[in-house]
Amino acid sequence: MSNTSRVSATCPACGEETVHEMLKPGGQATVRCTECDHTHKTELSEPKTTEVDVIVSQDGESWPTTVTAQPDEEYEVGDEFVAETEQAIQQVRVTAVERGDERIESASAAAADTLWTRVVDNVGVDVTIHPNDGRKDENRSEKVYLPGDHEFTVGAEETFGDEEIEVVGIHVRDASTGYPFDKADQEGQTVFAKDVKRLFGRDQVTSAWSGW
Repeated sequence: MSNTSRVSATCPACGEETVHEMLKPGGQATVRCTECDHTHKTELSEPKTTEVDVIVSQDGESWPTTVTAQPDEEYEVGDEFVAETEQAIQQVRVTAVERGDERIESASAAAADTLWTRVVDNVGVDVTIHPNDGRKDENRSEKVYLPGDHEFTVGAEETFGDEEIEVVGIHVRDASTGYPFDKADQEGQTVFAKDVKRLFGRDQVTSAWSGW
């Protein structure tokens, strides 16, 4: 099958708008009508685009940017795309779509006023660590920073600096997709770091107690 680009253009031989094969791109493109095989030059207009306001959040801080898209391109909660900000070029996930005064699940680029997003390529994960003797009042909290695609598995060991824990439970963030659970508590269940709301671990693997 030919992978030649096709465009819509007015054919001077047919006298109407038809599908053309792109032979040579450029300001004055060379095209061939697929109806009558007439080859001619034509000026192709650039596809229309629109800019959508984007709010990018990371670790309690937020900053604005924009994304350029086709007017009919759909954005919905859970979608991911690359956003360029003054700080960096980052992978972000849509957490809410704002249209007028309401937050909705999805909208086209032309209809959306603001896309609320959070950074997911590098994320901070809140971790609650239980002592191995069951004393809940001795629980402690840590925050670790990892690539968003790092996988946590219930029952597996993780090392953060001087901390070595066994993962005993994972709360999954809202707007995360692909999980049949909100809370991972069965051995072998896996959650990406970017989808973790809170990770629960036991600081020694010798105890069978889990208090999450």
